[in-house]
Amino acid sequence: MKTDFLKQTKGKLIVSCQALEDEPLHSSYIMSRMAYAAMLGGASAIRANSAEDIVEIKKVVNLPIIGIIKRVYGDCSVYITPTIAEVDELMQCGCCDVIAMDATNRRRPDGKTLEQAFGEIREKYKDQLFMADCSTYEECVFAKKIGFDIVGTTLCGYTEETAGTVIPNIPLLRKLGETINMPVIAEGGIWSPSQLAEVLAVEGVHAAVVGTAITRPMEITKRYVEAIKK
Repeated sequence: MKTDFLKQTKGKLIVSCQALEDEPLHSSYIMSRMAYAAMLGGASAIRANSAEDIVEIKKVVNLPIIGIIKRVYGDCSVYITPTIAEVDELMQCGCCDVIAMDATNRRRPDGKTLEQAFGEIREKYKDQLFMADCSTYEECVFAKKIGFDIVGTTLCGYTEETAGTVIPNIPLLRKLGETINMPVIAEGGIWSPSQLAEVLAVEGVHAAVVGTAITRPMEITKRYVEAIKK
């Protein structure tokens, strides 16, 4: 399965199809149509949030799925597949080629460290592919050490430590590509085809995820409106 996913996505675009409860397109049916449109447009894989959305997407899309569950626990800042409970849900739906989870150095909502939490997950699901959503180079290196299969720059710019970082973070991608010797997925801040081409040209970058710039029309519209104001 690992070989199939990596072969299908090498050097290609992965489209993130997500809409949270407070967003206009929040609907498993709508996300399935969004994913179908992305497939017709040439996407190599889909990243999606929630078991419900993923099941609906799989009904109409024959692409690999990177699955996550975004769930907020109180004031905890870790919310992308934050505990083993979310991993269990994704495994039970049976549609995820890869499961992605927050792999920052922040404390989990259950009080566990990443190493403790992922150790239990890896022991339970030995054959599942896991992607580490990281914010720094050091987090990516640590994710590799504890057994993740793929690292991504998903959370660069979105943690306290990386706030204000220009994304996509090309220097970080270059450093990862040169040194980490594992699949690196560029994610975060890719707004244009030229930026996508730039990150995929970085030696060692396996694939790239684009979400908001393709699948969130409210945010796309806001950018145009802000451009008018300026």
